[in-house]
Amino acid sequence: MAQVEATTERVVAADAEKVLDALADYRGTRRKLLPEQFSEYEVREGGDGEGTLVHWKLQATSKRVRDCLLEVSEPTDGELVEKDRNSSMVTTWRVTPAGEGKARVVVTSTWKGAGGIGGFFERTFAPKGLGRIYDAVLARLATEVEK
Repeated sequence: MAQVEATTERVVAADAEKVLDALADYRGTRRKLLPEQFSEYEVREGGDGEGTLVHWKLQATSKRVRDCLLEVSEPTDGELVEKDRNSSMVTTWRVTPAGEGKARVVVTSTWKGAGGIGGFFERTFAPKGLGRIYDAVLARLATEVEK
């Protein structure tokens, strides 16, 4: 099984601290950022960054739905890490200053992919599909924090 990785980034016109606060607000802002591929969103513990436990279903394709139960940690400044209890998927959000009043947001998801021909297709197409989903999340984030 090979590691699969999908990375997307965007520069938004808001301070890095404001952007990270929005991403870490699982009870409020985060729900607003999720496009139609996400469903059954529920904060089960916490709700603000470190210590949050959040559930959602992610429908990456018409046939592929992931039931995600994510533990949130903040291992370093400017970073949120979401580890899925139901799979090997780990999503890391990094927010860094990108000039006066701007922040760069990089989201990276990694997981252990399938083997064989299915794994080949997963490694080839899943990062692009997940990239499109996270592009939508980052666009909504920009709209939210640039108000």
